Amino acid sequence: MTGENLVLRNVRPWGAGAADITISGGAITGVAPASGASEPGDLDGGGLLAIPGFINTHAHVDKSWWGKPWVPYTYSDHPTVEGWIANERAQRGNYDIPNANSAAAVLREFLRHGTTATRTHIDVDLGVGLKGLETVQTAVAGLDGAIQVETVAFPQDGVLRRPGVMQLLDEAAQAGAGSIGGLDPGTIDGDVEGQLDGLFQIAVERGVGIDLHLHDFGSLGAYEYRQVIRRTIDAGLQGRVNISHGFAMGSLQPGVQEEIIEGLAEAGISWTTVAMGGTAPLPWQRMRERGVPLGLGTDGVRDLWSPFGDGDLLRVAFAFARLHGFRHDEKLATAVEYATKHGAPFVGREQHDLVAGARADIVLLDAENVPDVLVRCPQRKLVLSGGHVVARDGEVLV
Repeated sequence: MTGENLVLRNVRPWGAGAADITISGGAITGVAPASGASEPGDLDGGGLLAIPGFINTHAHVDKSWWGKPWVPYTYSDHPTVEGWIANERAQRGNYDIPNANSAAAVLREFLRHGTTATRTHIDVDLGVGLKGLETVQTAVAGLDGAIQVETVAFPQDGVLRRPGVMQLLDEAAQAGAGSIGGLDPGTIDGDVEGQLDGLFQIAVERGVGIDLHLHDFGSLGAYEYRQVIRRTIDAGLQGRVNISHGFAMGSLQPGVQEEIIEGLAEAGISWTTVAMGGTAPLPWQRMRERGVPLGLGTDGVRDLWSPFGDGDLLRVAFAFARLHGFRHDEKLATAVEYATKHGAPFVGREQHDLVAGARADIVLLDAENVPDVLVRCPQRKLVLSGGHVVARDGEVLV
């Protein structure tokens, strides 16, 4: 997909006054007050509100059965991470998971809802090897650059407790995964230091990042954060490490929270959340003050963990706002910013906004202002990715 030269006329960037956005080579080259002029090939924005494309910083597009007949949720035992892992391992072969068609279907749903870039975790384990990575790469290639996809090789079934998985992660790093993942080193592998030492060694040797799912609560969760912070600094991986979920953070004592936030800032570690209901709110304001990047993600979409999810990151921003008690316009707009421009570092972008020099990923919506966008989650009227129209009125065009 190569960039077009065009002008998107009469739109309201972030709800401001009417403007024309010029695009060349897939990037925004200028934003100026609407002139009222029109040339052949221009796009008429019709006075719609414009925001940057959404950036989904935590997804699992390889796990989904989207596009297949409905799969009843069958796991009925006590809901635990271990139980969900076992249930998925037992059933995924029955539904041909992972496969490129379902991964592509999820990515198309992302585009439908205005997501133009994502970071997705892809299961790497003894059962599927690197098949998940290969299927996602195939799905992405079939969309011809319509959506940017950063990949994380993710050991959902554990690392040390499954001999051979560490080697698979190393192979995934060599096969194109931008990062490698880990999962609850204390409760899944029973060896915080061992799992983290192995992951950081691969990251340094292969020049990839690290993205860790950390669900553990209380003092164990805090201990894991401290270990990640120390290793990140020692390995010189500042800006290359992310903590996903991190459920313990919101329930830690204020003094411990402050210690962890300072460590995250020093180590350049980012944080992603799916704003799960029932979890403690994050100290997001203090994290923002200290420059800790915070991204929003959909997590799984219609998979064997849960039948929920439609790929709409704006609904996640809505959930984030509700979880954190947002009411005022400024904070409501902040939730949308976390789902859009603040996601830039998670997909390797220096900037992601409606400004000159940014990639021309633009979403148009019929809304009064940005808070109105958040609380109503209206249909995406037009979605541009790299200056190309990829969705219009809910229909994906790629």
